[in-house]
Amino acid sequence: MSTVEMEVFSNPQLIVLTILMFTGGEVFTSVVGLHLSKYQLKRRWTNGGLVSAAHAHHIEVMSTAETKQDSENLESGNETHTQRDASLDLKLLKSNSIRFLGFVVLGYLFLAHFLGISLVLFYLAIVSSASNVLKTKGLNKVTFSFFTIVSTFASCGFVPTNENMMVFSKNSGLLLILVPQVLLGNTLFPPCLRFSVWFLGKFFKKEESGYLLSESNKGEIGYLHLLPSLHSSLLVVTVFGFILIQFILFCSMEWNSDALSGLNSFQKIVGVLYQVVNTRHTGETIVDLSIVSPAILVLFIVMMYLPPYTSFLPVNDNPQTSGRPKKRRGKLLEDLIFSQLSYLIIFIILICITERKKMKEDPLNFNALNIVVEVISAYGNVGFTTGYSCKRQLQPDSNCKDKWYGFSGKWSDEGKIILIVVMFFGRLKKFNMDGGKAWILL
Repeated sequence: MSTVEMEVFSNPQLIVLTILMFTGGEVFTSVVGLHLSKYQLKRRWTNGGLVSAAHAHHIEVMSTAETKQDSENLESGNETHTQRDASLDLKLLKSNSIRFLGFVVLGYLFLAHFLGISLVLFYLAIVSSASNVLKTKGLNKVTFSFFTIVSTFASCGFVPTNENMMVFSKNSGLLLILVPQVLLGNTLFPPCLRFSVWFLGKFFKKEESGYLLSESNKGEIGYLHLLPSLHSSLLVVTVFGFILIQFILFCSMEWNSDALSGLNSFQKIVGVLYQVVNTRHTGETIVDLSIVSPAILVLFIVMMYLPPYTSFLPVNDNPQTSGRPKKRRGKLLEDLIFSQLSYLIIFIILICITERKKMKEDPLNFNALNIVVEVISAYGNVGFTTGYSCKRQLQPDSNCKDKWYGFSGKWSDEGKIILIVVMFFGRLKKFNMDGGKAWILL
């Protein structure tokens, strides 16, 4: 969510923002978590597993010196030793599998960024219209390429230009380069990761790859993004299904609207595709959302609200729910926890209270729908905004100047603080996905 124009940042500041976006991205933080869990597992295995192995070896040596009368005890000792060896091998395989998965995710991360940055630089080198935009705005091509790819892959939605991607609406090649980055870093990360593990397992680390892809070990790794095979397949179908629905509705309602004016048919198709892909959850835009029809805005709100790994899963194959014991409902705290939607309604009401004066004086800009778009966009970590226009003021202010930043940039400090809370709440929503179950609606 931007409250200042992006072109006010200098080149060193953009580099700092690029580093922050890269290290704060979901994929990068998951890599850090994998390596931490690997070291914790290795420490526990070293403290417990190696001692057990040495003890088992000692039992084996002592057992070989036993007499024939103690043959039954010897067989029992060998059986115990075999079981301990198997347990030790399983722990070692688990540790190696987590290590392998960490390197796969790290390679996936850097390969996606390398290809994306290389393609953007190549496009800017051969297409003068895109490079001229950067030259006019005083932006460095390399900085722009790194910043945009990192922001797109990490689902931040920031672009170094004030107008976001609207200034590149006619550069269909650039938009097509960014579309895979949106999907690879967000909604399609689990199926692409599973495919990467399977593909690399064909050439090396077959045992570790088999362990990671095994349905029986799906709860052992504890990596949220490595979904089961069926769930990953249905996730792909769901993602492209949502894109198709949005694409058809957007084209049918906005094809001849002012939002897509000045574009030819091919540019409109690519632009609409880019726009609907960004609703989950990157938030880059080529159109002014304030002139888009309310029906499309409501559709975008629904898309922004849905978590990135939402899928139609008709069977109980969710590793987070299957085989998990039901929680006791006797605890007062659990009963008082609301659902995600309930908290969002509370946040919207609070912001309507803090901005009630502006909603009364400037209703065309400060209307309920624009506030809902801003709040759900913040919750979904998307970044879509309807912006603010001085032309929509009922009582024109001679000192008002249109700025290329988000609608929340015109909010009061109290409203901005609430929106910051909403962004943190949306980032951590996976820890409260079971809330609100004490409420029974009949």
